[in-house]
Amino acid sequence: MIEPSAEEYSAENGEQLTKELAIANLQSSDLSLRYYAAWWLGKFRVSQPEAVDALIAALEDEADKTELGGYPLRRNAARALGKLGNIKAVPGLIKCLECSDFYVREAAAQSLEMLRDIRAVEPLIKLLDGGVDQAVQVTGRPHLAQPYEAVLEALGSLGAKEAMSLTLPFLKHPVPRVQSSAARAMYQLTQDPEYGELLVKMLESGDLKLRRVVLGDLGAIGYMAAADAITHAKAENSFKLMALKGLLEYQLPDKLDSLAVSAEAMQVMNLMDSLL
Repeated sequence: MIEPSAEEYSAENGEQLTKELAIANLQSSDLSLRYYAAWWLGKFRVSQPEAVDALIAALEDEADKTELGGYPLRRNAARALGKLGNIKAVPGLIKCLECSDFYVREAAAQSLEMLRDIRAVEPLIKLLDGGVDQAVQVTGRPHLAQPYEAVLEALGSLGAKEAMSLTLPFLKHPVPRVQSSAARAMYQLTQDPEYGELLVKMLESGDLKLRRVVLGDLGAIGYMAAADAITHAKAENSFKLMALKGLLEYQLPDKLDSLAVSAEAMQVMNLMDSLL
């Protein structure tokens, strides 16, 4: 199925949504329109200044609040801003790391990782306060005290070496997905294959969902030594192909006009062909 363009996409009520209408809807009194508009602007990468400004303003919305205290519009706005790539959103997203809504904090951490602005490092590190001892599940909720996976991955991508001593203990966290995020971050911060091999070992897990996550982690860090393990992992080919694509992006030449292809890149391309 071919995905419609931003100009062609229609909302469920049949009204054609355009960039201008989506931006206007973020100011609407109808909360459902505002929620949908925030998602739509991110989905179709509408990066014009008016859209960015409207989404940043939505990060402080108080109207769209659930009975449990969640802020759905803020979540969508935070996710969208990461996709738009404008560092003007960084201060607002940093402020979201203090939001009472876990999912707003998670979305903000993920978007700050995408924006790669070092101003986010210190605020992200604060979310690791208390270490593993405080990284417990919130009573009656399906999540931990903080979005540790998103925070650890963001710190790794941001090259926050000052976070290494705080990240290392999370390799022993009882939740395997947190362990994989910590291993991913430690590899990014040190380039030590020990941490890449920890992820490779986790591909042997009996949990399919975890194996899918780990495939994404290996692709994200470009750990070439995992190429064969990725190819033979017990997971859908689509996940393996995405992981191999991540490896390939690390090996391709920086210059588009270069014809040189490394042996490692050729190996990955051959493995991808075998899965197609």
